[in-house]
Formats: sequence, C-alpha cells, structure tokens
Amino acid sequence: SPAQGGVFNRVNGKRLQVLPQQVSAPEECYTLAHEENVRFVYEAWQQVEQQLDGSRSGESASGPVQYVEKTPNPGLNNFVPIDLEEWWAQQFLAKIETS
Repeated sequence: SPAQGGVFNRVNGKRLQVLPQQVSAPEECYTLAHEENVRFVYEAWQQVEQQLDGSRSGESASGPVQYVEKTPNPGLNNFVPIDLEEWWAQQFLAKIETS
C-alpha cells in the first residue's frame, strides 16, 4: 500500500497536507521551445551584463541601470544566484551519460 502523507497544522490554523515523495522521479524533458526560451533569456542577460560593465567603466552614458535597494531585505542575506552556465553544463553532461 502507498505511504500516507503527513498532516501538519500551520500557525494560521489551516491544515497543510504533505504528500509522500515519489520513489522514482520522472526524467525531466525539455521541449525545443523551452530550450529556445532559456537561450534567448540567457543571451539577452549576457548583453545586459556587458552593457552594465561598459557603463561602470565609463564607456557609455546610456544603457541599463542597476537597481540597488536602499534597505536590503535581511531574509536574502544567504541568497546565492544560480550559475546558469554551470547548470547547462550539468544538463549537457547528464544527457551524454544517459545516452
């Protein structure tokens, strides 16, 4: 018989149903459209970073402006951004290993 999920009471009184995790997760499958979208966003972000670097070194007076909060959120102190290049490399290697 399948394992029962746990039920936890939240602070606001609502019940939170926790379902048991699957034993084997299905392999992630990316469509061509998904990969094109990710590539588009990645390439666009690379252009923004190049323009930001150029504006910091005084090459360009116009271009993107980096937003910096005046009072940073303390909840984000340990935030680590994803290294997209590393993630793509891992995905590529995983595809090679499974082939």
